[in-house]
Amino acid sequence: MSDGDFTLVKDGHLAIISLNRPDKRNALTGATLLQLQHLSESLAEDGDVRAVIIRAEGKDFSVGADISGMGDRPPQTAVLRRSAEQGARLMRAIREIHQPTICAIQGIATGGAACIATACDFRIAAEGARIGYGEVKLGINLMWNALPLAIELVGNARAKRLVMRGDLVDTETLLSWGFVDELVSRDNLDEAARAMANAYAALPPVAVQMIKRSANACAGALSQAIMHADADQWLLSSRTPDFKEGVSSFFEKRPPNFTGE
Repeated sequence: MSDGDFTLVKDGHLAIISLNRPDKRNALTGATLLQLQHLSESLAEDGDVRAVIIRAEGKDFSVGADISGMGDRPPQTAVLRRSAEQGARLMRAIREIHQPTICAIQGIATGGAACIATACDFRIAAEGARIGYGEVKLGINLMWNALPLAIELVGNARAKRLVMRGDLVDTETLLSWGFVDELVSRDNLDEAARAMANAYAALPPVAVQMIKRSANACAGALSQAIMHADADQWLLSSRTPDFKEGVSSFFEKRPPNFTGE
């Protein structure tokens, strides 16, 4: 089954979602996010599916948001506010998949792609992959309600390092931090993801899904009370000169000169 930028394959009790824009390095667009949200919502209600894999075709998992149109935004603040919440809606949809979810990561996974990985229950990475949140280098905050998930995985100080510095981090380091659950060769990535998914699919689904729901509720009990404002933070930061400088320097392939204005 194909749904725009994604393919969905069901194999026994497994559902495998593949991002399929390798010619664009699997860059994420608004349409891409909406497609993945709808797929996630549909799988949450599929009683035959006991585990879900999210993966990507090509060299990279995803280079994150397609920023080619970031300089051309509609002027209405209300429209911007709604569109800014799209990523958070996607994250909720992935988190609310009842079945265990596994993200298989190769190459680069940055920005929104790293957020998608953190929304899954487990992450398997290929050797040589690099993961990070690069938003700060564009002069904007991390959105999608993703900060609490990073803190859950690696703790407060390491999450701040990941998000405030915006660097891509090697998966060997992320394995030692607990961000990555398993590290395998690139050739074995899909096989390892299937093996983990099959292990969870073989367990009693009612008990497994209840445990997942309770664990997520405990870990994120305060997150919504705090992170409802990250879209508003983005509205502010995206209207600063530093945002314009971050985007310009990215396309011009030069170091940015941030002023704090």
